Amino acid sequence: MKHKRTLILLGALVIISCIFVYDRFVAPKSEPSLHDPLVNDFIKLYHSSGIHNRTQWLGIPTLENPCDMWSIQEIISEIKPDFIVETGTYKGGGALFYASILQIVNPKGKVITVDIKPQMEQAAKLDLFKDRVEFIEGSSTSDDVIRRIAETIKGSKVMVTLDSDHHMKHVLKELELYSGFVSPGSYLILQDTSHNGHPIQTTYGKGPMEAMEEFLKTNNNFISDRSREKFLLTFSPKGYLKRIK
Repeated sequence: MKHKRTLILLGALVIISCIFVYDRFVAPKSEPSLHDPLVNDFIKLYHSSGIHNRTQWLGIPTLENPCDMWSIQEIISEIKPDFIVETGTYKGGGALFYASILQIVNPKGKVITVDIKPQMEQAAKLDLFKDRVEFIEGSSTSDDVIRRIAETIKGSKVMVTLDSDHHMKHVLKELELYSGFVSPGSYLILQDTSHNGHPIQTTYGKGPMEAMEEFLKTNNNFISDRSREKFLLTFSPKGYLKRIK
């Protein structure tokens, strides 16, 4: 009887050990959630490291993180837009990135990029920029800039990315003006909705996220496509807006 109890105890220990090993090392873990604190902590760590300030495309700064860039290229590849309209040119790395994808998926595709002052001297030397990127100097919300864009893209398939002044008032104005350029089924990508504690720069004040939330209250042509955040590391949470009608 004593030996029997010992064998039962040993058997139980073996079963418990096997369960522990399976759960700890073998069993598939559920995918991390977009709301997982660990994900937000990593986004804050990544942003505070400043790596995005040293991220380049063809040697030109982009100020993007690679996961968002990858998601955007997937969208471009799917939509194959005739025009990508970008606000916030900076050094031109983003425009070059979009142009690089366009030349493969839509040989006639071009980028229109807007900024209040030209800073893309190095990018402008590249043939890709010369052939596929049109720079417009001026405020992204000015009547003249909006008129020029509207005339150029008329009748075309269009995708938009907004990455200029990130304060709520300006972003909301951009959303109102540029949303009409976006073709049904295409996207308006609102950059840096992570500002103001979503989860970075907690003291920034109302910015892209708040502008987007206000915009979506009165515009039911767009939905936030969170499937585009599948890589988890994003500076644009809820910012991939798909035009559904």
